[in-house]
Amino acid sequence: MKENRELRALAREQLKGTWLAGVGVCLVYSLIIGALSPTGIGLLLLTGPLTLGLIGYFLNKARKQNPKFGELFSGFNQFGSSLVLYLLEMVFLALWTCLLVIPGIVKYFSYSMSYFILRDNPEIGGLEAITRSRKMMNGYKGKLFGLYLSFIGWGFLCCLSFGIGFLWLIPYMQASTANFYEDLKNNQPQGAPAA
Repeated sequence: MKENRELRALAREQLKGTWLAGVGVCLVYSLIIGALSPTGIGLLLLTGPLTLGLIGYFLNKARKQNPKFGELFSGFNQFGSSLVLYLLEMVFLALWTCLLVIPGIVKYFSYSMSYFILRDNPEIGGLEAITRSRKMMNGYKGKLFGLYLSFIGWGFLCCLSFGIGFLWLIPYMQASTANFYEDLKNNQPQGAPAA
């Protein structure tokens, strides 16, 4: 497995010359989710497909493809499975968090590769994507936590910029997470379920 600094360096390289496109995709995603928040049902129906599209954009970046802005909406091609995935994740995480906060955080990391797996395997359902993510992340939750933790300094700097820096930090984190998934997928032992 690559070190977290290598994953971040890969992300910077992949975003080089296309930072504004990454910022635009994340900004539009955030604006749509923010606009849907008061509606409740709209947020419930559209978050899954939009998240799948956002993941697809950065996954294509990690694979050295040239994703277009419209990739953000490609998750609607898997509307049913992405909706089920979103709903199941929310229910499972809420139930685990009801026990205690720590189990909820652990499960968040267990389920963190679900959208990537669904993107790579459009024929499977949301529950199967969660199951495969749990198996894939077995032994790697701490590594992903460490990757996220490595952005904390940048987060503080973004706060000092009145939040404007988050426009660049979020694509950077998304690209780094996509590289984490690619690296983890390529290092799965023989006979492991296809990610």
